[in-house]
Amino acid sequence: MRTLLRVLVAIPVLLVTAWWSLALYFAAPEPDWLQITLAAAFFLGTVIIHVWLRPFRFPLVIWAVALGVILYWWSTLVPTNDADWQPDVARLAWGEVNGDRLTIHNLRNADYRTEQDYTVRYEDRTYDLSKLRGLDLFMIYWGSPFIAHTIMSWQFDAGSPLAISIETRKKVGQEYSAIEGFFKQYELIYVVADERDVIRLRTNYRGEEVYLYRLKTPIPEARALLLDYVHSMNELRDHPQFYNALTDNCTTTIRRHVAHVDPNAPRFDWRLIVNGYGDELMYERGNVDTRMSFAELRARSRINTKARAADQDPTFSIRIREGVPNPRLLWPRPS
Repeated sequence: MRTLLRVLVAIPVLLVTAWWSLALYFAAPEPDWLQITLAAAFFLGTVIIHVWLRPFRFPLVIWAVALGVILYWWSTLVPTNDADWQPDVARLAWGEVNGDRLTIHNLRNADYRTEQDYTVRYEDRTYDLSKLRGLDLFMIYWGSPFIAHTIMSWQFDAGSPLAISIETRKKVGQEYSAIEGFFKQYELIYVVADERDVIRLRTNYRGEEVYLYRLKTPIPEARALLLDYVHSMNELRDHPQFYNALTDNCTTTIRRHVAHVDPNAPRFDWRLIVNGYGDELMYERGNVDTRMSFAELRARSRINTKARAADQDPTFSIRIREGVPNPRLLWPRPS
């Protein structure tokens, strides 16, 4: 019985130890040798004391004290807006609302020559919220079919769409790592951009698979969702936040915004985590055009060929939507 108890306790202890060893490896102060040493010391030290020390409670006490020190250190890691940021995330977008008038500051409109060679421009743009006509969702796949990046884009009667991508704010020299995204390695940023920037980058330069879904979201809800986004963007200027690959990513953050504006939002679904299947979830919930099979909808929603053909055309946003099923065409036009 005592041996069984030790095993039952050891399993969660080792899992917790492995997690916080990774935290030490990724987030402890550099140089690399110090990070490796701290992570290895905690993990191997835990194994050694549980194997060699008796009675059983002694190693647990030592482990709990060590874990407490790590948790205290973890609490001292705070996000910042003051760092040497990569140019494409150097500025935080923010918005001002005056009645139906929405002004976005620091909207990104980069000109790409290659994925890594580009000129960043930041602009101020004004939108008439009374002319809001719909909401679209882009799903971007760069490797695994299980995981996608999502971008929301609001459509207006006049002017360019307003695309917002929730991303990691990377410092100069940083690369994105899904694993590091769990360990306070990136700040969170709302990249507000022209679609010829944030979408064309992915279709024409990164070679990622991009799908565009026209949503059935009612206009009042789409407007409320946009204003909730703007509120969060403005909050980040004074209160920076860490990106988290599980709880604060491009999809779970959208779900949180939707819950803010719609108390009756559908319950949580596993496909919000394994979000490569998010389009399937939207189809099941009737958020997209269901007049055809899901397979046909998905095939017609792929925009890579159209995006490459449109390239720098000022009508890029119009051209990538040609032939994409749009359930909003069934709606009566406002008078």
